[in-house]
Amino acid sequence: MDRITGRFAVVGNPIGHSLSPQIHAAFARQTGHTIDYRAEQIDLASFEAWVADFFERGGRGLNVTLPFKSRAYVLAQAASERANAAGAANFLTRDPDGQVVADNTDGKGLVTDMVRNAGWSLGGARILILGAGGAVKGVMSALLAEDPSSVHVVNRTASRAEALAALWRDSSANVSGGGYETADAMAWDVIINGTSTGLSGDMPALPASLALARGCVCYDMAYGEAAAPFLAWSREQGAGDVRDGLGMLVEQAAESYFLWLGEYPQTQPLLSSLQGD
Repeated sequence: MDRITGRFAVVGNPIGHSLSPQIHAAFARQTGHTIDYRAEQIDLASFEAWVADFFERGGRGLNVTLPFKSRAYVLAQAASERANAAGAANFLTRDPDGQVVADNTDGKGLVTDMVRNAGWSLGGARILILGAGGAVKGVMSALLAEDPSSVHVVNRTASRAEALAALWRDSSANVSGGGYETADAMAWDVIINGTSTGLSGDMPALPASLALARGCVCYDMAYGEAAAPFLAWSREQGAGDVRDGLGMLVEQAAESYFLWLGEYPQTQPLLSSLQGD
């Protein structure tokens, strides 16, 4: 096993629940390497200083999770088109000129899991997205690239959903936004939960009149217990298939691993292991 030089880490607050060190260690073993990849909980006030020190000490790459994705994008000296579209970054590295470079692999991870792993089709779909925060903004570009017929974003604060939708008005899909009460605008083919309500065991306040189209599929961007309330609701509504965000986590990590090291790991063996298949 060849040891990859330099440090890698996932940073957030809190971070103790993160599976990222386990995932990247598995990718490294698969590709014949060992890797120093750690989970680091960073104080809210010291994120920028910590990142600068990490790279000054020879750090090679960071994954970034809540609540630092927007700040990671702002501190970077250069950014990919994906990060620019999201206005947020979950990936940082340093280029040969010493610049910190931001990217966002979340959208790639979500769409790969939905389309390749789950076998769902997003082309021509009527998509309802719950939530209008950074997690949703980070995947909009990738979802719209799949050519859905419409995307409607709903949020507890309607103005946030409307503002997010306005960023994508020039896309080929019909993109709109509103409060939760507007979620009954049509029957949906795909419903994606991008809120954090599941962390407290709750569901977004959706109207009872919300309708699922025949064969509607439902996806929670969270995984594990945080996804349980939405997935239970989806089954009760008669969804044709439901899925949590574990595959998204693995797929975005694979994209990060490739960007850092130039090797694309196989995700299916690890995902099957994590799912207990």
